[in-house]
Amino acid sequence: MTQITATEEDIKNALHHVIDPEIGINIVDLGLVYKVAVHDKNIQILMTMTSPSCPLGLYLQGNVESAIREKFPYFQSIDVQLVWDPPWIPEMMSDAAKRQLGWKEES
Repeated sequence: MTQITATEEDIKNALHHVIDPEIGINIVDLGLVYKVAVHDKNIQILMTMTSPSCPLGLYLQGNVESAIREKFPYFQSIDVQLVWDPPWIPEMMSDAAKRQLGWKEES
């Protein structure tokens, strides 16, 4: 019997489709995804917001779960937790995100 699973990279690739509506960049490149763990048929994601006062926390949590369920419907549970430690800082963004925001020149 073939085991159906996904890697951390597979999950992060799916999360590239979750866009922060205020900034217009995906949450992975923004550096909002801190941890992805796959245990049997369960996924745990630790993520943050650019600010603890960001009103989009529940919205993005729901979008994260939807993106994973769409791509990997065989997982039993998807636990998406918002964490505030370490606090998000702009240096956590990928170079691609920094270029999109005009903070870094094309190389």
